[in-house]
Amino acid sequence: MRKNLLLGVAVALTAPFFSTPAWRQLVKEFNPAQGSCCRNPLAKYVAAALDDWNQLSRYYADDERMEGEPAQPGRVVFMGDSITDFWNLAGSFPGKPYINRGISGQITSQMLVRMFPDVVDLHPAAVIILAGTNDIAGNYGPETAEMVKENIAAMTELAERHGIRVILCSLTPVSDYTRHKQTTHRPPAEILELNRWIRAYAGKAHATFADYYAATVDGRGIFRKGYSNDGLHPNAQGYKLLAPVAGTAIENALSAPHS
Repeated sequence: MRKNLLLGVAVALTAPFFSTPAWRQLVKEFNPAQGSCCRNPLAKYVAAALDDWNQLSRYYADDERMEGEPAQPGRVVFMGDSITDFWNLAGSFPGKPYINRGISGQITSQMLVRMFPDVVDLHPAAVIILAGTNDIAGNYGPETAEMVKENIAAMTELAERHGIRVILCSLTPVSDYTRHKQTTHRPPAEILELNRWIRAYAGKAHATFADYYAATVDGRGIFRKGYSNDGLHPNAQGYKLLAPVAGTAIENALSAPHS
């Protein structure tokens, strides 16, 4: 009896995946389901993640609009996670054609899938990539350092293959100065290790290196006190530390001769 019951549950759960062939077909328009307004929040999150794990829908409409317009000279795409997502680029770089393509919580494999629609198809002069802190934190499960490095290398090579200058950023440090203790989930030693690789790889790949870490770290090797409200994300004062580093790196990248 129990065996039959379990079998019935399994069939009921898997039936939608096999009983409707149209579900598996490619669609003409990308329009992922938004879900019910009254779903349990966790269930809604899981359903959305399964529908669009890489969150291609986040910038889809804006990407479509921009693809139909001539690319602005000096356009730069900022690719990253929440540290990029929360950055008011218009406030830090008034009048500059800089495009924000950060998505909170993302890891490098998700960003890699977004490279064509959110970067390459927009025909920017350069892309500035800040990625890896969420991989270290294990946001979507365990990864090896090599996996993270290969994802960053793949993003770099893909951009360069399409004539886009690449700026690779060191990860910002974290701190335990606030009530949000960050060093347990993002060990400073692992941040330093990845940063050393990013700097070295940038040189080999003829990419520009932007040292966000040096701009935000204190004498104890953690995020400077008062420049982050949660020990991870820069606050308004913290972004003022990043802006000149990014600005200089962009100038250097755009003025460098093509390799």
